[in-house]
Amino acid sequence: MALNRDDSSPLFAGSVAGTLKLIVYLALACILMVLDHRGGWLANVRYGLSLVVEPVYRIAGLPSQGFHAATVAFADRQRLTESNQRLREDLLLANAKLNRMASVAEQNTRLKELLDTQHSLNLNVQLARLIGVDLGTFRHRIVLNVGARDQVKPGQVVIDARGVMGQVVDVMPTTSVAMLITDPNHAIPVTIERTGLRTIAYGSRAGDMLVLPNIPVSSDVREGDKLVTSGLGGRFPPGFPVGEIRDVAQTPSGTFLSAQARPAADLDRSEDVLLLHDLAEPAGPPPPAPVAGPPADMAMPAAPPAATLPSVTSPTATPVPARASTATTTRPAVNP
Repeated sequence: MALNRDDSSPLFAGSVAGTLKLIVYLALACILMVLDHRGGWLANVRYGLSLVVEPVYRIAGLPSQGFHAATVAFADRQRLTESNQRLREDLLLANAKLNRMASVAEQNTRLKELLDTQHSLNLNVQLARLIGVDLGTFRHRIVLNVGARDQVKPGQVVIDARGVMGQVVDVMPTTSVAMLITDPNHAIPVTIERTGLRTIAYGSRAGDMLVLPNIPVSSDVREGDKLVTSGLGGRFPPGFPVGEIRDVAQTPSGTFLSAQARPAADLDRSEDVLLLHDLAEPAGPPPPAPVAGPPADMAMPAAPPAATLPSVTSPTATPVPARASTATTTRPAVNP
């Protein structure tokens, strides 16, 4: 295609002057490239220009970098929040399991104490669990998970590993209600273990104490004395712990001493209890009592046979001396 002579470009102009300019520029470019390749003196120029251009590049890239940083920060924050939530849930679950294990360990300890009580006393007992508590001002009762279907009867004694708790007063098909010894309407015959004094311990409205209002003034009663069941009345077997005397004072009338005792049983903490069953009556007459006598090492030696005794010819009774021993006895006379 033919070039347009009217083209206004000075570099590619068709005149001789334009061609000379092109040749000069190309030569200058070649010279600069050779000098830069051989001497490297343009490196400082490029280094200086890069210092000027670099801030421009950074400013141009700030929006992109800011958006990327915000995205990463948001993702990291969300990831950390989720991780923190998972760790919290794991910690709560671990604490719940630990508390459950501690509760199970305590329950096993209580059950072991109940089992040891049963074995040590050789009792006919039945295990029951508390499913309800009624601790009001005028009623101190508990509900057990055994009833008539489990051969529970009114009047059965309720104990735990530490002492007497009360007795069954109402029996339903699958549950039963027991009155605690601290109920204001309850009374239990007791004996002061140290002195053997017999008295009656009544429940109180305080809910956690027993009252002994009819102790003779001349009685020896001290703080710290242990109370055990006396067995009077036939309801409570003798020898079971009932409580410990905490306070002794004289009544306003001055006729008796009044004492307060704290129950030995864990009335507000026990979850498993034992119901006592009546022991079976022995069949047949009682066994004979053992024969009382001196110890075996002090018993008299056996008498010699009758054939070895000397004959007696005199009509007069003569004593026959026994063999030497720790005691001397006289054999009765033998008449011919």
